[in-house]
Amino acid sequence: MLRPLIPILCAASLNLATHGQDKSLLRQGGYFKPDAARLELNRITSKVPDLAAWTKRRAQVRAGILEGAGLYPLPKKTPLNPLRHSKRVHDGYSVENVALETAPGFFLCGNLYLPSGKQKNMAAVLCPHGHARDPAYTKEGRLRPEMQYRCATLARMGAAVFSYDMIGYSDSRKLGWNHNHGKQVLGLQCWNSIRALDFILSLPGIDSSRVGVTGASGGGTQTFLLTALDDRVTVSAPCVMVSAHFFGGCACESGVPIHVRPSHITNNTEIAALCAPRPMLLISCGGDWTSHTPQVEFPFVRRIYGMYGLSNLVKNAHFPDEGHDYGASKRQAMYRFFEKHLKLSRGVQWKSKEDTAMDESTVLLESHQILQVFTEKHPVPPHALKPNSPVIFSR
Repeated sequence: MLRPLIPILCAASLNLATHGQDKSLLRQGGYFKPDAARLELNRITSKVPDLAAWTKRRAQVRAGILEGAGLYPLPKKTPLNPLRHSKRVHDGYSVENVALETAPGFFLCGNLYLPSGKQKNMAAVLCPHGHARDPAYTKEGRLRPEMQYRCATLARMGAAVFSYDMIGYSDSRKLGWNHNHGKQVLGLQCWNSIRALDFILSLPGIDSSRVGVTGASGGGTQTFLLTALDDRVTVSAPCVMVSAHFFGGCACESGVPIHVRPSHITNNTEIAALCAPRPMLLISCGGDWTSHTPQVEFPFVRRIYGMYGLSNLVKNAHFPDEGHDYGASKRQAMYRFFEKHLKLSRGVQWKSKEDTAMDESTVLLESHQILQVFTEKHPVPPHALKPNSPVIFSR
């Protein structure tokens, strides 16, 4: 029996603010039925008969995302001025609180998880989060237990891991930012992901050839968008989000015209396919819009990988009896995929030879107060932008 969708995770599907956008240029929420989406994928397939055609189409789709998101040309990368504090040492990993100035006066908050001891050759992993909302702030976004389990376990496996806020979540929300921040929100979150990648790659001991990103729901959208836009990502695992008929219900996913452009029309499955030929794991389930992934989305993406002769580098972990989350079984599939393609598992034991699950039982869940970045002792910089004001990029 399918588990019901978790309402708080799907609440974003009701948030379809367009902020003056021409709705004819937007694809939002459940725009298609699955059968219509299958036909659209067939039409796209007919346009890319070979690798040369796909290479041209890939560049077109990528440019369309940047243009629609307001990131073309890409902004100038200004100093991140990272603030790191309150390091805690746990069993096999440590956690720090981090703020990055991703644009002048605009701050991205998160937590940095590192393997214990001095490391000379670490993989890097970004962990964006989804739309789970908690009225009391205490268990939303990067504060959620599933986020902490995922980040800490990947760190114990030998990766440097950075989890970071959506706009208007956790620290950002406490500062007064609204997640539904006009037509800038999608572009700002893409830019934050790019700058988060800049930060983690700047850390000592990072191997820039081993870079992963994974998130669920809205974090899955951030995962495939960052992977599409930034070739420094070498392994990707979007969870419960890649769909040809569902486009995300939040302004941060579909509130600007990244799918409908003057030169082409695309969907999230094709955007996810821009990962090729880098390894990618599509994680899907029976209880949401990814229920058709094994029959619809995965064959399309696998064909794209086949053009490179590397169809073995894309996998689908499908959980037909599960719902919309990044639950334990989905995390285990990702651990195995990242273990292989990021060369992880440093000093970490699987539960047993018979049980192939990574042991998460030693992860210490921390409170929102401990994970908070800006505090009385570490105040917001005085030049910080006023919440919900326009973010001005340097070009």
